[in-house]
Amino acid sequence: MIDITEILVHWYAGRSQHDVAGSLGVARKTIRRYVEPAITAGFVPGGPPMTEADWAPLVREWFPHLTDTRLRQVTWPEFDKHREYIAEMLRAGVTKATIHQRLRDEHGVTGSVASFKRYVVANLAEDALRDKVTVLRADPDPGFEAQIDYGMLGSWTDPRTGGSHRIWAFVMVLSHSRHMFVHPVISLDQASWTASHVEAFAFFGGAPARLVPDNLKTGVDKPDLYDPKLNRAYAELAAHYGVLVDPARARKPKDKPRVERQMPYIRDSWWKGREFTSLVEMQASALHWCRQVAGVRKHRGLDGRAPAEVFDTVEAGTLLPLPASAFTLAQWSRAKVAPDVHVKSGKVLYSVPWKLIGQHVDIRATATVVQIFHHGELVKTHVRADKGRRTDIADYPPEKIAFQTKTPAWCQERAEQAGPATAAVIADLLQGQALHRLRSAQAILGLAGKHTGARLEAACRKAAAAGDPSYRTIRNILAAGLEDIEPERPTGDAGAPAFLHGPDTLFADVIAFPVPTSGATDDRRSESGHGEPTGTAN
Repeated sequence: MIDITEILVHWYAGRSQHDVAGSLGVARKTIRRYVEPAITAGFVPGGPPMTEADWAPLVREWFPHLTDTRLRQVTWPEFDKHREYIAEMLRAGVTKATIHQRLRDEHGVTGSVASFKRYVVANLAEDALRDKVTVLRADPDPGFEAQIDYGMLGSWTDPRTGGSHRIWAFVMVLSHSRHMFVHPVISLDQASWTASHVEAFAFFGGAPARLVPDNLKTGVDKPDLYDPKLNRAYAELAAHYGVLVDPARARKPKDKPRVERQMPYIRDSWWKGREFTSLVEMQASALHWCRQVAGVRKHRGLDGRAPAEVFDTVEAGTLLPLPASAFTLAQWSRAKVAPDVHVKSGKVLYSVPWKLIGQHVDIRATATVVQIFHHGELVKTHVRADKGRRTDIADYPPEKIAFQTKTPAWCQERAEQAGPATAAVIADLLQGQALHRLRSAQAILGLAGKHTGARLEAACRKAAAAGDPSYRTIRNILAAGLEDIEPERPTGDAGAPAFLHGPDTLFADVIAFPVPTSGATDDRRSESGHGEPTGTAN
């Protein structure tokens, strides 16, 4: 519309259409088309003075399709029906060509890609620019804020093992002084994240009041602009040092620009081209670089002053003092109690009370102990192990672990309490290393619970007297109630009826031989060759 007004101003001043076309670089046919409505309305060159403001309403009346950009092309009103959808797609980063393809395939919109792009420029340029606007934040007060991020540095080959590792840099930047701490790490786990914070606070000699990290799982369980949920380990760290953790919004790097801008500088100034023999040497080199290189450089955001200078003179004294006690590094995890009453922490299985089977518990593992919590209540503590299994048999139901808890010593002690007969039976079962008979001993002692200790003692005495002090014999004696019944003494006749002989009939069947004379006796003795005389045969 401005161009048409300029054409009319030149024409009304008395210049010919040929001169106006040459001066403005517009075709003569175009000049004629825009001048024709003025001529029709009675305007002639050299008339009463007319300013651009006077021509503007007339141009809107004569050329309405030029004042409303939505009517400049036939297809633009069709695009305009989906204006909100198009704006949403543009905010999401979808290209104009893709949006046009979706409008054509999913909404039946006609029109070329070129026409669609012109529509977007003419009608949605303001929306696109609004999303690109960056609001400059004032520098936080000294000691108030630190911004935290992980940045990938590159690959490193350990010369001792030959293994290749990806190295990440944990970076914490104090927002006021721009003084930074860089800590190279191999792992991005929770332990490394927490330990890096401890090292950073020790480097600065204090802690800032507010931490602005990314929404990493090592720090934040549930990202939320207004109520983020920190994981237990990070919450413990924040409580120990008295700091507030205020995570940046997801996928919003502009929420922590002071640390985001440092990553390319760290890679170029410190990492690239250096050789390291170990991770420890790498970390020591990073600290030296933070103090002697990054800390003394002239920073444009500090009006040419060095970050270390601003830190020493302004910010160091405003940090929160470090606690008197050292922070205990702990790893938190969550697990479900298995039917074998164990949960896994790291590579080790730890037992918990059997009543928690199927429940979820929180596990806190330090360098020395492992604590298990259920609904915030401590339910079990173990000494930390590197591998294997740590089991407390007291975590099982008593009836499930009788063999493990009722040891031979326990059985002997309980048997002595019952009586000497019971003690003798149990001692006979457990003599030597006969652990395979331990269950029999446990079963015999278990009979005292069903019956009484006195009855068990009597049953053991009776079984021992019968020569069969086994569990089955003692059980049957108690079941039949025979422990107090004395058996009849045996007669030696196996139960046969007695048959007695009188003196008259005792030798009734004996055959009598005549008594020889003395001479004959001597002769028979000599013939027999024996020194003993032959007697009467019965």
